[in-house]
Amino acid sequence: MPPRIFSPEALAGARRIVLDPIGSRHLREALRVRTGDAVVVFDGQGGEYAATVESVDRQQVSLALGSRHETDRESPLSITLAQGISRGERMDYTIQKAVELGVGLIVPLATERSTVRLDEARAQKRHEHWAGIIRHAAEQSGRTRLPQLEAVCSVATEAARQRAPLRLLLDPAAEASLMSLPPAREIALAIGPEGGFSPGERDLLSAAGYQRVRLGPRVLRTETAALVALALLQARHGDLA
Repeated sequence: MPPRIFSPEALAGARRIVLDPIGSRHLREALRVRTGDAVVVFDGQGGEYAATVESVDRQQVSLALGSRHETDRESPLSITLAQGISRGERMDYTIQKAVELGVGLIVPLATERSTVRLDEARAQKRHEHWAGIIRHAAEQSGRTRLPQLEAVCSVATEAARQRAPLRLLLDPAAEASLMSLPPAREIALAIGPEGGFSPGERDLLSAAGYQRVRLGPRVLRTETAALVALALLQARHGDLA
């Protein structure tokens, strides 16, 4: 199966493109493509293109575009994941798997119990890092649209602006089970960091219309909880079969 690569340049109407430095480096150094190799390229606007490597050098990789395929691997379920920022690889893992599981929008939350504290400069660097994870996860998983990544924000900010018809707050002490929910097509899911949301944050989210739901009798780590919740939602309301 040919490797897939994302192009930030719009592909409609193009016959030849030069990949940006990220895509060029990935094809050249990680996948070690050669002139004449087949690849698949997509621009996040839906569909994908067959392509052939036209040239490879130290600065860039150019592709000759072939036929467009109207493939759509996006879930019918629109999910926003508002994730409390966890440490290092845990947050990276959560974002990567969220993309694989079809999330459309990821919102990193700075919470009272987050052990990671980001000033403006560090927040920007982390945003760029997470955007790279999203890009590569979309390439690997066959996504035809690139999930959006919001800037780091507070719980209060996200609660005030969220308008999804079904808003869920994972809470191990909740009485309602996530599996007992009625069908939905648009869901916002809020998950705390390693120490969970503070009582004040949980109350704030509840006041903003978030329903408290549990996953089961055991307390899951934040990165485990995200995977389980997203998989259950996609299996019940989306396209995970």
